[in-house]
Amino acid sequence: MRRTDKKIDNNVRKALTIACDTALESVEGFKWLTHTASYDCFPGSLLVICVFDTAEALDKARDKELETYFRRLIQGNLLKVGVKFKNVLKQIRFDTEEDCDRENDGNWKERIANYKPL
Repeated sequence: MRRTDKKIDNNVRKALTIACDTALESVEGFKWLTHTASYDCFPGSLLVICVFDTAEALDKARDKELETYFRRLIQGNLLKVGVKFKNVLKQIRFDTEEDCDRENDGNWKERIANYKPL
């Protein structure tokens, strides 16, 4: 990873940590978030995954239209460090620990590697 890529990744991590901490305090069932990116085609390759504990918790969040809340929260924090999504609707995803356990035996690395573009 080039030095400039490391700097961008550090800024992304800091921004996402702030977003995660905020969501943990305010969204029931939300557990954590992670991201992946290929810095050769950044920011279009940036993918953020918001993870809930169960499908039921994610459904409740969707009923409350919290997907929009997450998109605004994440996008706002990333904008503060100069990162703008190419397509926020495709680049922020939602998943559950329950589904990963059932479908991938809890292997998040494998699960995220198999994400397909929307």
